Amino acid sequence: MPRIILIRAVNVGGTAKLPMAQWRALAESLGATGVQTYIASGNMVCTPAGDPQAFDRALENSVKRELGFFREVISRSLQEVTSALAAHPFEELDPRFSYITFLAGEPTAEAVAKAQSFETGADQWRVIGQEMHIRYAEGAGRAQMKDVAIGRALGVPGTARNLNTVRRLISLASE
Repeated sequence: MPRIILIRAVNVGGTAKLPMAQWRALAESLGATGVQTYIASGNMVCTPAGDPQAFDRALENSVKRELGFFREVISRSLQEVTSALAAHPFEELDPRFSYITFLAGEPTAEAVAKAQSFETGADQWRVIGQEMHIRYAEGAGRAQMKDVAIGRALGVPGTARNLNTVRRLISLASE
């Protein structure tokens, strides 16, 4: 079964560099098949060999060993990503302003309550299971909420993709 594999914080804003050809090669070296990447921000669709969670950890270790930095790898099945998109709770004014943050686990109720204490202006967010859904009023580049602080308060690492990217990954995984 194909999975959508995401790695956090690569190739954006001067962060760690991960060439997509190398990202694909690492997955293939671990036995993945049907490996495809989409744009240069660490999006991959593939069918991993064996347990998906073990594959994610092996990818993290391979990136650390080969490139010298650690980044969380978070994956979901096609059905999980499709369900997350269907559950997006906000009106979609512009798909570039709406995001799904795929979390490494489900935050506790206490962590969500703490995160809800932060001012968000006209931006909105909500945690549903292992995803945090966001709609920025004026785009992520002009965020009114302190999404890094909210993410820290949730206590679970995650990686965000806008709805255009989420839809494209669903399409790739469906081929």
